[in-house]
Amino acid sequence: MAKHHGLGNDFLVLVDLDGRFPLSAGTVARLCDRRRGIGADGLMRVMAGDNGCDLRMELRNADGGEAEVSGNGIRCLAQAAIWDGLVRGPDLVVGTVAGPRAVHVGPGGRPEVARVRVGMGVPAVSPADEEVAVEDRHWRGRFVQLGNPHLVLVEAELGSLDLGRLGPAIEASRSGGLNVEWARPGRQALTIRVWERGVGETLACGSGSVAAAAAAGAMGLVAGDRLTVHNPGGDLQVEWSGGEAYLEGPAERVGVVEVEVELAS
Repeated sequence: MAKHHGLGNDFLVLVDLDGRFPLSAGTVARLCDRRRGIGADGLMRVMAGDNGCDLRMELRNADGGEAEVSGNGIRCLAQAAIWDGLVRGPDLVVGTVAGPRAVHVGPGGRPEVARVRVGMGVPAVSPADEEVAVEDRHWRGRFVQLGNPHLVLVEAELGSLDLGRLGPAIEASRSGGLNVEWARPGRQALTIRVWERGVGETLACGSGSVAAAAAAGAMGLVAGDRLTVHNPGGDLQVEWSGGEAYLEGPAERVGVVEVEVELAS
């Protein structure tokens, strides 16, 4: 098992092309625990591809719950697949619950770093602003569907947000949960903080960056075909072409992890 991260959004990557190691929610939660396990925001199982995909991805959040797609996760998986010789690259297609995702893996300046671009599909943005309130805080925003669900809220003072209090309340407001992004628009850029469903606050979120860019564009807060999204862990680029969103940023291999059978069962 290897560990990779995209701007601090970290994942365990298990290669299981033969499908011999199904993962329970409890196993994933133990492995992702940052004090009693290895520690990660999520775990991805890499399986043999089908239906035109080079590989398939099973994604689980840190709490063990299943997730549909992750922009940073796919970028990390693609780096892992090329590093381990599963595919030749630099281009591959990864099958996800949300559909196939085309990925390009390029050099990142250091051997352990890659610059990875992934097609994230066409975001579906709700047609009108939503009004959201938690206790004494109020925001306007939009729901965005990227295969996984997002709620993007406009906020000028990101540093004052107590995401540990606000995130769980909004996540639980919709059946199945939500990923929540608070976004501050700027000139050709957005700054975001993210509460990820089943994880908590993360240093970066790929699908959240795309969702924030899509919502801000629909609300008339940003314009243009390319946008920089400032995450706490660093910058991601979101680009639009023919209505489809493309996400680009670094992926870094941390190392290989050996897991004791007792922990993984």
